[in-house]
Amino acid sequence: MTDKPLILVLGDQLSPHLSSLAAAPEAPILMAELAEEASYVRHHRQKIALIFSAMRHFAETLKDQGRAVTYLKYGETGGVDSFADALRLLIKRDGITRLLVTEPGEWRLMQEMQNWAESLAIAVEIVPDTRFLATHAEFETWAEGKKQLRMEFFYREMRRKTGLLMDGDEPLGGQWNYDADNRKKLPKDHAPPPRLHFAPDAVTEDVLALVARHFGNHVGRLDNFAWPVTAAQAEQQFAHWLDFCLPHFGDYQDAMKTGEAFVYHGLVGASINIGLLDPLKVCQAVEARYHSGQAPLNAVEGFIRQILGWREFIRSLYWLKMPDYADSNFFDHDRALPDFYYSGETDMACMREAIGATVTHAYAHHIQRLMVTGNFALLAGIAPAAVNRWYLEVYADAFEWVQLPNTHGMALFADGGLVGSKPYAASGAYINRMSDHCSSCTYNVKQAHGDTACPFNYLYWDFMIRHRDKLGGNPRMGMVYRNLDKMDDAKRDGVIASAKEFLQKL
Repeated sequence: MTDKPLILVLGDQLSPHLSSLAAAPEAPILMAELAEEASYVRHHRQKIALIFSAMRHFAETLKDQGRAVTYLKYGETGGVDSFADALRLLIKRDGITRLLVTEPGEWRLMQEMQNWAESLAIAVEIVPDTRFLATHAEFETWAEGKKQLRMEFFYREMRRKTGLLMDGDEPLGGQWNYDADNRKKLPKDHAPPPRLHFAPDAVTEDVLALVARHFGNHVGRLDNFAWPVTAAQAEQQFAHWLDFCLPHFGDYQDAMKTGEAFVYHGLVGASINIGLLDPLKVCQAVEARYHSGQAPLNAVEGFIRQILGWREFIRSLYWLKMPDYADSNFFDHDRALPDFYYSGETDMACMREAIGATVTHAYAHHIQRLMVTGNFALLAGIAPAAVNRWYLEVYADAFEWVQLPNTHGMALFADGGLVGSKPYAASGAYINRMSDHCSSCTYNVKQAHGDTACPFNYLYWDFMIRHRDKLGGNPRMGMVYRNLDKMDDAKRDGVIASAKEFLQKL
């Protein structure tokens, strides 16, 4: 039988050096915009537009390189709604006998791919995704026998492996982590520099019209779409950030400011996750700015840690612990997700700001996700599955491999401490310390309970009271429970009553 291979390229694999493309440089390529992928959750409309437009641009790049590409646009091929449908079409049309695909990022797709050989009667080869810096085997070896898996120690191994920010065998500057230097609030009149955005070209305009037509019931605006959709645009945006934002990124990476959705953040997550930027090259470019004296070490290390540390750790942990990981629910939380997570219509200024940015840009930075929307979901006892679904839907950079462990483990502590050593729970005082939101809020951040008190305040203490049996023995929670024990009965009763009333109305 004649060997007729086909390479399937997914929407988050838009990299010229993708392992499957390198393995068969003469093989034809299939790319497809699929209803099943666009709608298995109600993805933000900008997220769908970004991926479809980037796919179309990448397909043209491959064609310019002489590659044969079959590209199936959304809704233009009857009966093709899934990868299996698209593959059957080409198997029948072209007599394909062998499929080559780079491993997917998500568990559900891997399970589907592993069934294709039988269901499609075709040879299927799934090759490793070499765009990540840690292999599954490396992480499994590192994790073996450890009672706790902590990113900080894995991050040090990745620093040694890559040589990033190293001085021989020691960390550059004598410290592995400069996070303690990265917690400044933006000064009152400080305005972050404007960001580089991209007006939609004809390809993107066509995609935006398609998304508006077919995904009207999904969250998000389309009129301000400005994401980079090609590697060249992503590089241009990154270069702009290096010049104007990196020097202050470290100082203000945890800061929040009303009306400033991006502050000093890199906005590279989506571009890296779909393949427009190479994560190692991004880290090397940032490191170079330290060596040239253009950025301080706390900024450079803080940024590199997010990619070399968190991104690699989270992806590796996801594959190590799935599928059971997604079903864990340490606190047995079961409350429904409030409607305002989609509308932003709430009197809580910090929630309104974070959700408003999310709806408008398909983006919110990591402190808004962790310490505002995630913190609220944790304190309010919202069901982890509902919260995970929302995060997967609304952010342009969200794919389950990165979203699930970050939300489920770090924000919700639903895994019982696999990702984090304690819940990232906080009262309104933290938000007041890191933002200007509280000064314009309906609620009083200084008030512990009552109708006008900040809900984060009484929800925080009510959460600690409700879950003392599970958290009281955590060594990192000792001070919290000592303070709780000092709380007078009137305040304690007021906290419990305010939380009960608020949650009943929620």
